[in-house]
Amino acid sequence: MRLLMAMLKHETNTFSPVATPFERFFKYDTRVHAGDIAVQAYEGTGSGLGGFIDVAREVGADFDIALAAESWPSGPATHDTYERLISYILDAVQQGGYDAILLDLHGAMVTTGTEDGEGTLLGRIRDIDPDIPIGVTLDMHTNLYEEMVRHATVLTGYHTYPHVDMADAGRRCAQLIVRTVRGEINPVMAWGLKPMMPHVMRQGTHAEPNKSLQARCIELEQGQALAASLFVGFPNADIHNTGLGVVVCTDGKADEANSLCNDLLERAWQVRKDFVFDIEPLEQSVARARSIQDGPVVMLDHYDNSASGGTMDTTAVLAEVLRQGLQNAVFYAIYDPESVQQAIAAGVGNTVTLQLGGKTPMPALSEPSPSLQVTARVKLISDGRYRNRGPMYAGVENNTGPTVVLDAGGVEIILISEHQEPWDLNALMSVGIDPWSKHYIILKSRVHWRAGYGDLARHVIECAGLGVCTSDYSQLKFQNVRRPIYPLDDL
Repeated sequence: MRLLMAMLKHETNTFSPVATPFERFFKYDTRVHAGDIAVQAYEGTGSGLGGFIDVAREVGADFDIALAAESWPSGPATHDTYERLISYILDAVQQGGYDAILLDLHGAMVTTGTEDGEGTLLGRIRDIDPDIPIGVTLDMHTNLYEEMVRHATVLTGYHTYPHVDMADAGRRCAQLIVRTVRGEINPVMAWGLKPMMPHVMRQGTHAEPNKSLQARCIELEQGQALAASLFVGFPNADIHNTGLGVVVCTDGKADEANSLCNDLLERAWQVRKDFVFDIEPLEQSVARARSIQDGPVVMLDHYDNSASGGTMDTTAVLAEVLRQGLQNAVFYAIYDPESVQQAIAAGVGNTVTLQLGGKTPMPALSEPSPSLQVTARVKLISDGRYRNRGPMYAGVENNTGPTVVLDAGGVEIILISEHQEPWDLNALMSVGIDPWSKHYIILKSRVHWRAGYGDLARHVIECAGLGVCTSDYSQLKFQNVRRPIYPLDDL
């Protein structure tokens, strides 16, 4: 058996001003990741592509990796960038000689030419080979389109948020495709949407309502379905199909797939109010954190999360933390390459005054993000490279570029030159910070932080700052989302 594999992942925040050049898909490496380079980067890791490779090794299949590309969430990629990326995959399909294709995709990729980057890619593959089995793994934040389902043979989604089961979803997909090639199963799929946009801050599988919905998917996969996926959607995308969707795959039983799909959709609709996030004023959140005596206290600057397309350079939460005088705190992080270079020039041990953040305009928001003047001692300089401890994306290398730790008295502030959500303990430990020793751990994160820090957090404070990842839908102008839709409309 010979398999073609590829990974192309981008969660597009259509409100984000962060650009998405071709190079962003390769962690600012100079090499396009494919072939042996991709195998070295992803084999044995907690990624969907790593799961594909695991299964190929187990069944003794030969495989090629046409592309392994993933970008931090940001604004829409240009049509030319998209065409350049998918050409690696389409060229490999055109060459032929494969028994099946395995694709590790995101499900929320928007470009200047299409709202549905994944469905468009799958359609282009079908133009070349209408019959080859195609297995696709999708992120839980997929905004589902009909073309994704129509052109795939099998779809599998994550069941956890934080996404600690990416490799499991990849293995599940690859195993089903291997069984399809062998003639052991005949996958059929049903899909559907509900007019609802769950808030990201209420999508975590550590709590209801998503905890039970994903448990139901897992239950179905243990008996009635080959794969059952409930996608909570990515609401920071102003596209027609933004929102919650479901795909169920059965072995040749189309009616049962439809029934199970509709049941999952109805279960989600019944708890739609539980997906709404209640927002607390920032000053009140920080004051509440300040009153807590036992730590660590994890505080979330969740309006500006780079893993949802945030600029990662807004300063509202940091400014309030400094104003209220929190002590023994670490703040991760401000994306500010200019300030990083100024701190490096000052040198370790020296004091420097910097204008932090506020350097990326956000025209989608009415409120500007000012820079924040901070005087601090340069404590550490790093190259910004580290590998994840896991469980999320275990073993995958991260690159924050030149990185600096500033000691501003009660708060240590980390400055980075490339975007990085701090979901892994090594985000702090790689720059010499022991998270267990801090009373306050302040992270630009929404839910993924729980993968690394969930067990150590005694308290969690969600801070409504500023940014294009806002959970306050009234701050965003939705023009393309289908209407009516909950909670934008009273359904």
